[in-house]
Amino acid sequence: MAALKKAKLDVIVEAGAGEAAGFSDKAYQDAGAEIVAARDLVEKAGVLLSIRVPSQALKPNQTAIAVFDPLWAPQEVPVSSGATLFSLDLVPRTTRAQAMDVLSSQANLAGYLSVLLASTELSKILPMMTTAAGTIAPAKVLILGAGVAGLQAIATARRLGAVVSAYDVRPVVKEQVESLGARFVELPLETPDAQGTGGYAKAMGEEFYAKQRQLLGDVLAEMDMVITTAAVPGMKAPILVTQPMVERMMPGSVLMDIAAERGGNCELTQGGETILHNGVKICGPLNLPSRVATHASQLFSKNIQTFLLNMVKDGELNVNMEDPIVTGSLLARDGQIVHSMVLERMGAK
Repeated sequence: MAALKKAKLDVIVEAGAGEAAGFSDKAYQDAGAEIVAARDLVEKAGVLLSIRVPSQALKPNQTAIAVFDPLWAPQEVPVSSGATLFSLDLVPRTTRAQAMDVLSSQANLAGYLSVLLASTELSKILPMMTTAAGTIAPAKVLILGAGVAGLQAIATARRLGAVVSAYDVRPVVKEQVESLGARFVELPLETPDAQGTGGYAKAMGEEFYAKQRQLLGDVLAEMDMVITTAAVPGMKAPILVTQPMVERMMPGSVLMDIAAERGGNCELTQGGETILHNGVKICGPLNLPSRVATHASQLFSKNIQTFLLNMVKDGELNVNMEDPIVTGSLLARDGQIVHSMVLERMGAK
């Protein structure tokens, strides 16, 4: 808030917007914001900052910055409003844009929470423990996907004392996995094009995934806990774990599928549910960062504030079309989708 005020911006906040995260209206007022009812917000705001697609009707002279998720649901983008729309999930993954990367900041929290939640479902403890009654062997944990969420899951499981292995289709992440003290699982698969634009994993063909599942089955059979994190931007999560693979896992083991919001990496996953199959618990949590709303809000607000201030000069919005961060995240203007990846997904290009 202080940074916005210093940039000569007047700030208005929807009444009750921060309550679920532990931030009162008074705290915003004390920081210099004006509190208004939701129905009045769009009437007064020139720039609207939101987490998801704003529920209020936008106007042509307004700018909205949010996570529109246009690659997944382009039909839900409020293009007809005529407002200028920036989608934070399209921000390029560059060094300069790191402080604006909402996907990474929230994925960090999801990776951390996935291990904690899985550990409460497991019938074992994670660390090795030596007692008068004997020694307990450490739990074996496998992380599928070594992106931001996966790397944080590795670090968390290691801190809790588990023996951790990780697998990713991108061989380039092996060094990162090993730097966190985990073993990188290498499968005899050809993966020359596994990394796409911006460092994200790239969707592979069904023949590749079938071979991968066959080889991963042997690895899963030895694990107490499996965390699946594999995602491809704008697409349904790839199925990495099939029913036969689950049935090879040890009774009492846990599979935590944090790709559940995109259909899940396990074909048995049910979004928002924990099910038991052949003695294995399969958990499909949704919106994990909301469970730590205070820090999720803190990180998101830093991301969106940094993004906005990158376009503010002398208290006014200055959309510089020569800035790759601006052009890379500009979703729509003047009633038209203008982002090439979204147009391609819509079949317009």
